[in-house]
This record gives sequence, C-alpha cells and structure tokens, in this order.
Amino acid sequence: MPDPRLIAFATALLLLGVHACSSNPPVRPDNLCEVFDEKSSWYKHAHAAQKAWGLPIPVGMAFIHKESSYQSDARPEREKLLWVIPWKRPSSAYGYAQATNEAWSDYKRATGTGWFKERDDMRDALDFVGWYNNRSAKRLGLEKTDAYSLYLAYYVGPTGYAKGVWRNDAKVKGYARRVAERADRYQQQLNSCEKQFKTSWFFF
Repeated sequence: MPDPRLIAFATALLLLGVHACSSNPPVRPDNLCEVFDEKSSWYKHAHAAQKAWGLPIPVGMAFIHKESSYQSDARPEREKLLWVIPWKRPSSAYGYAQATNEAWSDYKRATGTGWFKERDDMRDALDFVGWYNNRSAKRLGLEKTDAYSLYLAYYVGPTGYAKGVWRNDAKVKGYARRVAERADRYQQQLNSCEKQFKTSWFFF
C-alpha cells in the first residue's frame, strides 16, 4: 500500500506545478482568442464577472492587461533613494488588477466575501474589476462598455473622476485610450472565437 505521506507530497507538487503554470503570463497577450485558448479557465472567470457585474469580457481583460500585463504578482516598482538604493513602493497595489489594500478591503466588505479571495487569482481579480466598474458606472452614470471613462475612474477613483482631476493629465488619458483601444480589439477577436469557449466542456 502506498505511503500516505508520499501521496500527499506528490499531490502538493502537482498542485504547485499547476499553479505555477497557470500564473505565467500568456505567450500571445495581444490576441484574446489565444489568451483564452492557452489559459482555459480565464474565459470562465471573465464570463462569471460579466454575469455578476455586467463587465464586458474584453473590457475586463483589457483592464487586467494594462494593470499587470497578466503578471499574477505584479507590484509597482520601488522608488529609489539617492537615485540608486531601492526604497519603498509608491502604493500597496498588487496582483492582476493592481488593487490596493484599501480598495481590496472595500471590495471584500461590500461583497461579503471571505478569506479566500486573493489578488493574484484571476477569478478574484476579474470579479474585483467588475465590482469596481459597476460602482463607478452607478455613481458617475457611465456605460459599462465605455472602457475609456471607466479606466479613468479606475485610475483616479470615482471622486477624482467626478472632480475632473484627469482632464489636464495627458499621461492618464493616454493610459485610458490604450485600454479602450485594446478592449475594442479584444472584442473583435472574441467575436470570431467565443463560440468555441462557450461550447467547451471546461466552461460547463
């Protein structure tokens, strides 16, 4: 009879391998069909966020791409002390959606989610983006397909958006424009391939 300890050890190694594989960025991030083809569970997660929050799949994925380039453990680069010495990070942003500690706490409190929500989990990150955009849409009267305006609100916060702090910030508007352009491309790509993911056994 196999040693239970060996079985447990082998199972742990397998799970670690699966996690490592799933957390690697997709090889071709510019094509949403290929992203979902490589990361078979991501379409399911994106579809779940769409169902829960009305988050269009291409918009959610464009946000994630902009925030982390699909790096599960992404963080802002450290500031430099005396231009050389690595110093503190400019914010607590972390994970696929670059959610800060404060925003993540607000999300968990508002949705009543438990301890198992993690910022480096694609399912939870997309749900966070859906929740955040839903909140912005309600507060600011934005359409959930308006990736440009929603990203501005995501970056500067709903209050900052309402005050128009982004209007004279070319950098932030450039970020939002690139997100909107990617969301449009992702939508065109998804139109040609979504059927295969909807009919996949894994989706069900």
